[in-house]
Amino acid sequence: MEPSVLMLQTASQSPFYPLLMFLVIGVIFYLLVFRPMKTRQKKLETLIQTLKNGDKVVTGSGIYGTIAGVKEKTFILKISDQVKIEVSKNAIAGPQPTEENQ
Repeated sequence: MEPSVLMLQTASQSPFYPLLMFLVIGVIFYLLVFRPMKTRQKKLETLIQTLKNGDKVVTGSGIYGTIAGVKEKTFILKISDQVKIEVSKNAIAGPQPTEENQ
């Protein structure tokens, strides 16, 4: 092809094409990253609000324990017969996995 034909083809693209591409990439990024992250966060917040004494949980640092007390911003975790620790509610990663879930 001649160089003049190539210039005509590239010049005929819409000036909104780059903006449209950024918009499409933004929507895909939102659907693949932010939306699932928000859903996971809402499930965790709901779980933390519904926890009560006797529920078995695991913390973000990997400590397994049973909830022995609930305070306004913290939980008391029983991690052994005579060992209890106080952890922030934000430290809870989720319920302990059961034999079926592993």
